Amino acid sequence: MGKLRIALIGGLSILVVGAAVVGVRTSTFAPANVADGRDVKLAAAPAYDLDAAVRHLSEAAQIRTISNQDPAANDVAEWDRLHAWLASTYPAGHGAMQRTILPNRTLVYHWPGSDASLAPVILMAHQDVVPVTPGTEGDWKYPPFAGTIADGAVWGRGTVDDKGSLVGLFEALDALAKSGFKPKRGIYLVSGHDEEAGGSGALAAAAKLKAEGVKAIYTLDEGSIVLTDTPVIDGPAIMIGIAEKGYGTLKVTAPAPGGHSSMPPAETGVTTLAKAVLAIAGKPFPLEFRGPGASMIEALAPKKGGATKMAVANQWLFGHSLKNRLGAAPTTAAAFHTTIAPTMLEGSPKENVLPQSANALINYRIAPWNSSADVMARAKEAVGDIKVDLAWVKPPREPSRVSSTSSQGWKWIAAAARADAPDAVLTPTLVVAGTDSRSMEPVSEDVYRFMPMHFSLKESAMIHGTNEHMAIDSFKRMIDFYARLIATSTG
Repeated sequence: MGKLRIALIGGLSILVVGAAVVGVRTSTFAPANVADGRDVKLAAAPAYDLDAAVRHLSEAAQIRTISNQDPAANDVAEWDRLHAWLASTYPAGHGAMQRTILPNRTLVYHWPGSDASLAPVILMAHQDVVPVTPGTEGDWKYPPFAGTIADGAVWGRGTVDDKGSLVGLFEALDALAKSGFKPKRGIYLVSGHDEEAGGSGALAAAAKLKAEGVKAIYTLDEGSIVLTDTPVIDGPAIMIGIAEKGYGTLKVTAPAPGGHSSMPPAETGVTTLAKAVLAIAGKPFPLEFRGPGASMIEALAPKKGGATKMAVANQWLFGHSLKNRLGAAPTTAAAFHTTIAPTMLEGSPKENVLPQSANALINYRIAPWNSSADVMARAKEAVGDIKVDLAWVKPPREPSRVSSTSSQGWKWIAAAARADAPDAVLTPTLVVAGTDSRSMEPVSEDVYRFMPMHFSLKESAMIHGTNEHMAIDSFKRMIDFYARLIATSTG
């Protein structure tokens, strides 16, 4: 009986101590190394004509710089038209900056700073837009390339992705130039011509800057937003992308003898391929609470409070259940592992012919802690002795490096964003898609991905979709944000 009592007392002691540890860790928890920018003194945005700026976005949306899957289908004259329009619409900005048009029609502007010893900044927004799916034009509330101004917004393909940013940057730069602003720190504006089709323009621009010895203090491009109904907190969050996933498409090929479908062998190329695809998809990368996704949850948890904050603050105890919760929805799970998505299948050209080769394409978005080599090794392990060949469709793009959340560049961006959304939670995030900014890593200390638009999850679905539109309120926020950021970080 004495031994039982001692055991019970010991067990209770452990529970009490454990509960105390959980309580203390929960009450004192705060995200690590995420500067809030409160020590930054923001410059004021110069005056500008918002009505004229809205008309300018409408005009830009009418210029059809559409990046098609086949570049030969592109109307390159539309890029020339956009360049001429920018020059005539923003004379003050063009008077202050030196413009270079690369042979592929990517733009590089440079506004020299008065102090050459200061590292410059790089601002980015691409020129091209995605096509409108043929046959869906009638689904739009207003024609997709009319740039209609209605219902408190500018409607049209590219108004959000990414001509809103491009025009917003020029509005800010032009207003600063008109106000007599003289930067101490140099400013580069890089506008790729083909972000929606691979980003070769940004690569060429980065090569040019590297050859010139440029090393920027920060780069800012599109990639994330102020999300008004952020998961976890169901409220607003300033989500600044500090990294983006890698990208690669694996081709799985199952060779086979072929023949007539009336006399099939025990296993055809199609069945072999199916086994291989299922094997690869059936060996997913594990969810890992690490990297920018973990930083995001850690920044949101104090706002949420309760069980969420307790779980995040005490991962030693609740780590498994936390990962299960994050993995429950694809939208959140994507930030915590490398994703595997079989997307295309190819077999026989005719229904009664056994293919001599069956192929599948599997698209991967590679987490920052993985590499394309990890992906290939895992796929090979998954297929084992299944008779298939594995090869990359094209050289994969590795994940970006993770940028600092305490650097001066981060602080400037955070402060400019907080000025517009003071009640929103400031959080780093992982961009699961790709942007041109990844090409700037060799010429920039840090790379960030953020546009100060206020969107709900539902509204964000219009990007690349039907009824894309830029709310005038969001557009004003964007111009003010860029003007404050530029004046503060380069003045």
